[in-house]
Amino acid sequence: MKNIFLSAIAMAFVLVSCNKKNKQEETTNSPMMEHDSSMVMTDGSMMDENSEKPTSAMSSNTSIDEIVANYLKLKNALANDNSKEAANSGNDLLASIGKVDMNSISKEQMKTYMDIADDLKENAEHIGENAGKLDHQREHFVLVSKDINDLIATFGTKQKLYQDFCPMADEGKGAIWISETKEIKNPYLGAKMPTCGTIKKEF
Repeated sequence: MKNIFLSAIAMAFVLVSCNKKNKQEETTNSPMMEHDSSMVMTDGSMMDENSEKPTSAMSSNTSIDEIVANYLKLKNALANDNSKEAANSGNDLLASIGKVDMNSISKEQMKTYMDIADDLKENAEHIGENAGKLDHQREHFVLVSKDINDLIATFGTKQKLYQDFCPMADEGKGAIWISETKEIKNPYLGAKMPTCGTIKKEF
């Protein structure tokens, strides 16, 4: 009888201890107790408690408006099968890259920008030097479009833009381009298939 009584007391002690431990774990794992040093802003960007600026692309003071404007002229020239105008726009694009205020680019964004800008310059130069060679210009436009897409992702845009996709471009591998209109005007196929493509993303 004494053994049964002692066993009952021991069992009660174990149950109380387990219950107390579970409550402590619930308190520790409670979402209210978790601390995150970042907060989600109303525009979907993240802000660090120790920082006054959100970490979104739009927090940058760097303007790529002129680069984008010249890219869009290039895109429209290719869509119209106008190789000469594409060459002129390629040269304008090349010139606008050199006008970006390097002092406005943060240290965190500098390496990304330099990588994009170097590649963009090379391909814009190829397009500018090859008037009359639409196929060659379009090959380099594939890479230019990727670079412009990355620039917009890094620094943001003040105007509404669309990322379009053509599954037949780049020898059937598919390629993107950036457009200022919802209407599809394919710069890779021109008059052959002007409406080939879909909108994949909106900036």
